[in-house]
Amino acid sequence: MTSLFRSPRRRLAALPIAIACALPALPVAAQDAPDGDTQTLDRIQVTGSRIRRADIEGAVPVTVIDRAAIDASGDVSVADVLRDSTFSSFGNFRPQSGSSAQATADIDLRGIGSDRTLVLVDGRRVPYAPSTGNNADLNTIPLAAVERIEILSDGASALYGSDAIGGVVNIILRKDYEGAEVRYGIGDPKVRGGDTEEASLVFGTSSDRGNLILGASSSTRGMVYTRDQISGAVRGGSFYGNNYYLESATDPGEEGELGGALPGYACDDPNFWRNGDNCVYDFNAVAADEASVKNRSLFARGSLRINEDWSFYASGSYSSTDSFGRYAPTPGAVYVPEGSPNDPVPGDGLGAFVYHRYAAAGNRDNFVDNTVADINLGFNWQATDNLYLDFGLRRSKARFKELGRGYIVTPLAEQAIADGSYDLYDPFGASEEVIKGFTTTTSRDGIFDIEELYANATLDLFEMGGGASVVAFGAEYRKEDYADIYDSLSEAGVVAGSSGNSAAGSREIHAAYAEWLFPIVDSFDFTLAARYDRYSDYGSDVSPKVSLRWQPLDNLTLRASAGQGFRAPPLPYVHGKRAFSAEQVADYRTCVVMGYSPADCGGDANGDNIADGPENEDVVVYQVDTWASGNQNLESENSRQFSVGLAWDATDWLNLTLDYYRIEVEDRIRQIEFQELVNFDNAGIPLPTGTSVIRRSNGSVAEVNTAYANEGDLETRGLDLNIRTRADLGGAGRLENWLQVARVLDFTVTDGPTVKDRLGWIASPDLRATLRNTWTLGALTAGWNLNYIDSQENPAATPSFGFIGGGPGSRLGSYTTHDLSLTYRAPWDGSITVGVNNAGDRYPELMAVRGRPWNFELYDAYGRTVYFRYAQKF
Repeated sequence: MTSLFRSPRRRLAALPIAIACALPALPVAAQDAPDGDTQTLDRIQVTGSRIRRADIEGAVPVTVIDRAAIDASGDVSVADVLRDSTFSSFGNFRPQSGSSAQATADIDLRGIGSDRTLVLVDGRRVPYAPSTGNNADLNTIPLAAVERIEILSDGASALYGSDAIGGVVNIILRKDYEGAEVRYGIGDPKVRGGDTEEASLVFGTSSDRGNLILGASSSTRGMVYTRDQISGAVRGGSFYGNNYYLESATDPGEEGELGGALPGYACDDPNFWRNGDNCVYDFNAVAADEASVKNRSLFARGSLRINEDWSFYASGSYSSTDSFGRYAPTPGAVYVPEGSPNDPVPGDGLGAFVYHRYAAAGNRDNFVDNTVADINLGFNWQATDNLYLDFGLRRSKARFKELGRGYIVTPLAEQAIADGSYDLYDPFGASEEVIKGFTTTTSRDGIFDIEELYANATLDLFEMGGGASVVAFGAEYRKEDYADIYDSLSEAGVVAGSSGNSAAGSREIHAAYAEWLFPIVDSFDFTLAARYDRYSDYGSDVSPKVSLRWQPLDNLTLRASAGQGFRAPPLPYVHGKRAFSAEQVADYRTCVVMGYSPADCGGDANGDNIADGPENEDVVVYQVDTWASGNQNLESENSRQFSVGLAWDATDWLNLTLDYYRIEVEDRIRQIEFQELVNFDNAGIPLPTGTSVIRRSNGSVAEVNTAYANEGDLETRGLDLNIRTRADLGGAGRLENWLQVARVLDFTVTDGPTVKDRLGWIASPDLRATLRNTWTLGALTAGWNLNYIDSQENPAATPSFGFIGGGPGSRLGSYTTHDLSLTYRAPWDGSITVGVNNAGDRYPELMAVRGRPWNFELYDAYGRTVYFRYAQKF
């Protein structure tokens, strides 16, 4: 990895062209070289500014992961590279078997949400994944096409619009390449499954008239079954095996006394086992934790210099990502009427509720295919000595298809159970016709299309004490079309183990922006920026920003910025169809109406209601009709960002940067939980628009309606430290080191009246660090990288709002891994790399987070992974 924070001479030598697609360089004022000759510096553009400048140390922090660092990592995907970044404070989503976003991977800067992190490819917005509708899918970006990754760790809505609250990840693709390269690599983890394979072919040619690069790549990671991972030794014990509750004699249709395992059932079918009086199911024996992913892509880029003033550029890519995930057989709770052959207690006059695992119908297997086709065409025009224009058009089409096999249609299964054709006491004895009679294949089809027109201009206005005052301005038009359509049975909510909330909508966005540089003197300048975005479906936002840069010494730069940002309501949040479920909530008034005591209902001895929810898990819960939907009254959420920092080139061999940031998000867009709405209603807190709690005349809850709403705040602040050293060891080679430390100082979320300070809790570490060490001697390059995640601990007294991992006082220790690599550059233009990631074979501690046996987003459990890669240039 390399940083932009270097001395001016080294920066100009090392920094590549940034955002724009094959933009030619603009000359700047000539400067006197030390020997009296005149030299011309090139203006370049970096992520975080639309003004191209000769001095690189800007007013906002930008970190670069270059191609050499990518090759040395042993990673095979963009997502894996970014997952190791210290900016991924609390981890990133990875492909998970059984997830509705099974094949996707994202980037979440600062831990404030991947939907608040903007992802660009060559400065243009990446389409959202159709399966989520609110964040980019990194799995569709081929790593073989990437030249480098630039991370702007500062808010940037004033430049790029929506989503840039937590920062910007700009993935720069290869442009100027001469010759051809074939690459092949494999990786073998200690844990069974998760094997990787990569292959690519890149061809490029260039001349003074233009350049062309063509490429194809493939990368795969295999499925990892639960039984083969560190949690696999623990036998799963789901109550959804073959257990029953008697129907309540006083409340027909409600559960009464627990009966345990079905009487007479041996509980010895495959993966069923006895746990005390219950017959449970070992889901770990058949399910997969991590889905398999295979990415295949084609890409092409080129530019043509038409004349001295005009040039044309074009790029196109096609990516296909296939994924396979396996979940355990469908669980379901079914009602068995009195008199049915499957009635656990015949003749008692009561029905029963059976918690059953449909293992005889097979596993739930999900097959996903994501594709993205993208084309971009544009022109550069040097209109005058002072005016430069870039304009073009782009179209991107993302497609998503999913098939799910082995799912159960609950009404049909209940009918087969009621008439005895499906025997709960001998489920594997059922005929194929009976089982097929209540199974179904689920499906989802999704799209996310972008059509975009853009025009940017850079104009030198007048001279100031520190050089030319430059303004960059432009306009954009973008149309987004989105759909995520579930099959009709899933939409109706009759498929067990699956649910569907289809959504479809479109919008048009018009935007105008400007950025104005004022170089007051050589050592001080400031930049003003603002952007106006108008969305056809909800309204408009204005995002201003001011940035300052002061260089009191030749080797010291101080910088600061302040601005406002926004996130537009994602289309599925606005247009999601209404979907039914029957959730359980705790409510004092409902509980009392049911005849329970005030203490059982969450009240004190006097019967006073505890409005913010039950204080213990033994309080009575009540099943009610619940509905979730989109919200067409949803507004954007808004943010304020502030940062201040320094970059110090202390010596020729040492430089460092230190940056402080603070982000505040207001009117957060989130889906309010059903229990939260009941708590709000009890406390007299006005419910967000689009939500409701409907009560009967006796005060009990009859129905709860939730939706995405603007509710609550988020605040975080922290420090980012980078220290780089370079040492020439003479005959012993060259050594380079880079230490990155990200320290979160505060992370507070406010939901209604509840303030949640989650910093340092399980899944929210307050510190991450990496140390990259590279030693080069002739044709050999050795790497040793350390990755550190700080310990996490829940408070001993856990507030009533709950937690996502462990219990009160739960603790996870710190986590450090070591990655080693050795590359030999052969005289025949080949290179051989062997390496091992997690050389110490370290594994995360087992503690359930978000329904997984450990934090999948923060850690992996591949164990020691040995990899090999060969590249041949021609």
